[in-house]
Amino acid sequence: MIGVPYLTAGTTTKGFDCSGFTMYVFKKLGVSIPHASSSQSKLGKKVAKDDLIAGDLVFFNTNGRGISHVGIYVGDGKFAHSSSSKGITISGLSDSYYIKRYVTARRVMSPETFEKYADEPSDEVVDQDAA
Repeated sequence: MIGVPYLTAGTTTKGFDCSGFTMYVFKKLGVSIPHASSSQSKLGKKVAKDDLIAGDLVFFNTNGRGISHVGIYVGDGKFAHSSSSKGITISGLSDSYYIKRYVTARRVMSPETFEKYADEPSDEVVDQDAA
């Protein structure tokens, strides 16, 4: 979906806003989340920046009035999101713009859902499958 344009209130591949993008992706994974970054920031459990795993939601204050932007952590310090200037793109949490505006992260996906879609399942899950 990289390059799909930004669209205010967008929730489809014709165009996404930030929370419309996260809502769309999570729906594809069978997880229902609301269409508002501030509402999404209350879901699941809080995750420390150092403990992020792919699929965690990362939240930013881009307007000075609290949480106003959300993306999906993809690993290696990067996150996918709908940028108002670039559409769907990958940015770094350490980019000068985002590092100053980072607020929190939340894990809303169950470990089972994460393992189902992760490239390399952990040994624990493999052992459970074999049992």
